[in-house]
Amino acid sequence: MTGRPEELFRSAAPYYARYRPGYPPEFFSYLRDRLHLDGTQRVLDLGCGTGQISIPLANLVGEVIAVDPEPGMLDEARLRATELDTIDWRIGDSTALTTMGLGALDLTTMGASFHWMDCDAVLRDLDTITVPGGAVVVASGSAPGITTESPPWAGAIAEVRARWLGSQRRRGSDPAEGHAEALARSPFSRVETVGWAWSLERDLDALVGLQLSYSYSTPALLGDQRAAFEHDLREALLEMSPSGTFTEHIRTEALVGTRP
Repeated sequence: MTGRPEELFRSAAPYYARYRPGYPPEFFSYLRDRLHLDGTQRVLDLGCGTGQISIPLANLVGEVIAVDPEPGMLDEARLRATELDTIDWRIGDSTALTTMGLGALDLTTMGASFHWMDCDAVLRDLDTITVPGGAVVVASGSAPGITTESPPWAGAIAEVRARWLGSQRRRGSDPAEGHAEALARSPFSRVETVGWAWSLERDLDALVGLQLSYSYSTPALLGDQRAAFEHDLREALLEMSPSGTFTEHIRTEALVGTRP
């Protein structure tokens, strides 16, 4: 297995769809108000995954073109969006922006995907297909274990993962450069940052399933060690919380890039 995102996420798709937390309602309200979304815009969701941004956003704009390199991710997304006819699900990646026939775009969103891309090249290409007054939004959500308010159980997850998979995360999971800096030197150099803190509760099955959605601990990477990994993870987590309930604190951040 290589470090290409479509290969890393192939086995993770059902867990990604079910257990990734998505984005809070305030994020979409902010996009609606800040970018004056009125049901007419054409939006590209690049690296759409299983539709965590595409599906809610489709209710605010005219059309969403949702692009991802992994067919399994798109299959899961389609299952979640059977009542929506304004999303165009496409297999593709960030290297083909100018050859996919995307047309003129009002907005591009990238949720937890920008760090897999050649950021400078992507922003240059988006400049050629984004209408005057258009915007680029890079959104991210902190995962357990990397926030400033990490719960005690995050350390238990990291220890079990390191035991079975090593401590080095896969390429793309820990960007060396901040996304704001990439935007600041791009055509979309006027950058606004906004964030939301929110919480959710998970049971044991959900927290274990969440680990299988990450590029550095997918079922494919675990292989025949998966059962032992899950066993050790469940034991470690129940030691931290015998009730089997875990509160996750999430920080969602959005960078809005517009042209000067």
